[in-house]
Amino acid sequence: MNRVRNLWVVIFTLAACAAVTEARPLKFHAIFTSHMVLQRDKPIMIWGWADVGDKVSVTFGDEKAEATAAGDAGRWEATFPAREASSKPVALVVSTGDEKLALDDILIGDVWVANGQSNMAWSMAKETHADFELPQANLPLLRHFRIQTNEQATLQTDIRAEAVINGGWEVSTPETAVGFSAIGYYFGSRVQRALQIPVGVISTARGGASIESLVPAHKFDDHPLAKRYAESVAKRRAAFDPRAKALEKWQRQIDRAKSKGLPKEKWPPKPEKAENLRSWDIPGMSPSDMASVYNGMFGVFKGYSIKGVIFHQGFNNALFSNCRPRLYRVLVKLMVEGWREDFNDPKLPVGVIGFCAGGTTQNEDNFEERSYEAGPFIRESQRLGLADVGDPENTAFLPAYDVRVPGLHPNKKREHGLRAARWALKRIYGMKMFWDTALLVSAKPRGDEMILTFDKRVVPDDKNSIIRGFSIAGEDGKFYMAHARHRGDGGSWWERTKIIHVWSPLVEKPVAVRYGWATSPMGNLKVYGHPAVPLPSFRTDDWDLPESKDFEGKAIPNYREMKKEAAERCEYRCTEEAKRAVEILKRIKTLGRRDAAGGS
Repeated sequence: MNRVRNLWVVIFTLAACAAVTEARPLKFHAIFTSHMVLQRDKPIMIWGWADVGDKVSVTFGDEKAEATAAGDAGRWEATFPAREASSKPVALVVSTGDEKLALDDILIGDVWVANGQSNMAWSMAKETHADFELPQANLPLLRHFRIQTNEQATLQTDIRAEAVINGGWEVSTPETAVGFSAIGYYFGSRVQRALQIPVGVISTARGGASIESLVPAHKFDDHPLAKRYAESVAKRRAAFDPRAKALEKWQRQIDRAKSKGLPKEKWPPKPEKAENLRSWDIPGMSPSDMASVYNGMFGVFKGYSIKGVIFHQGFNNALFSNCRPRLYRVLVKLMVEGWREDFNDPKLPVGVIGFCAGGTTQNEDNFEERSYEAGPFIRESQRLGLADVGDPENTAFLPAYDVRVPGLHPNKKREHGLRAARWALKRIYGMKMFWDTALLVSAKPRGDEMILTFDKRVVPDDKNSIIRGFSIAGEDGKFYMAHARHRGDGGSWWERTKIIHVWSPLVEKPVAVRYGWATSPMGNLKVYGHPAVPLPSFRTDDWDLPESKDFEGKAIPNYREMKKEAAERCEYRCTEEAKRAVEILKRIKTLGRRDAAGGS
């Protein structure tokens, strides 16, 4: 009898253990699917999970490797030697025991990541030129992988299945490309056509993401300003009460329902726990907080070799409530360095497409008012933060302010993707095509003018003699729309178009100039007059926004008063210039001449 009792004890014990240690099915990391592109010229690591201790056989084409599922999670990995680019499809098969998984149609080429926020995620379905472009999208060597909303408070080891759009890698066709990132498609399709090798684009952009969420968490300790910001996030996380937040949110919903006169049956139900909270409500997981988007949408597949990154972001950091240009500049540098560390490539190419020109466009009637916006300060931080990396051969800032389309999500994406492709093909791949940038060499006051000298010719692409987009200020720091002309005499035309004279009748003793300084600015200068290469917006002053040091409050606390003053200054300039129109027209005729007022 005791033997029977003991036997049942053993059976129940084994059953309980089996329930606790349920066998893990053999699986790949979610980044690995059929139709994928693997990076050429770098070791190829394949990994996934199985039961702890299982021997896993990995066959890649005609090569084979053995791995063991180890650690608490049963992770296995196998690394194969680097391969040259190839459009010949290869199969990948893994097996253990009776389990077997097979992927096919795998190509070897270049893999680029398209990272940022909603304007990078913006699909071809809504792009201005989609009707012309999509019928040409039968590109079997172009592949796309899309990750949607997957921000996380900690670095993840795998991508949630529901966050992988359409199950994984897709081959470009007119039917599939409609869902691709528009910038990613234009970039990838042109690079693929030019190189004639397979190209994969991994879209990791998250709508509403602030740059704080795109930087690897381990980098925040590398700079005191970033570290202080990270400490503020940790403080909010420690104080967070999910249940209290859920009830607070529910009460606001109830108050809104009452104000609209909705009957009780249409009121939202009271949350039992915190099920009504979104990621935005949770400190550390919000797309506004440190590393959250990187944790679940980019760093989550580190180990998968890539060629480079194109980046397009800025809107959420250009809101005055969240605008911290000094922090932004620091984070751009840390972000690029973090990507390079995590993806084991100290020279990983990175192209930053400048914050796009949405919102109200700047013109003569609103010039000063539109000049007082956060957008240009964020663009400056993008450019300078990238320069701080100290690797101009493998990084580039690609201005986008001249593609002026009102609204939060401008539909014109072709220009941004093509410019990024032009940079990559020229600088990264060494092809014969034009891409360049220009630098301001000097800015000197002469009389009532500022004389600017550049290292290259900067001219409107329509060869117009009227230069737009400059403002000028005296020591009081009040900028007014300025008139600008190239040097009009002395030397060759080639040299004269490197020199610009800037003047305003309202500034007697100028000390500073700004160019392209608005969210959607005026500004028509291009490097060598090439339409694809705008002169980056810039300023010669150091009059920064009054950025708050308190990460808990508004970033720019007094912006409304400053905006009001700018509007008043705009009205004053319009009135004064109307009164002095004849004088101004006479002066403009000689502006740029060395013997004119203002000196040489």
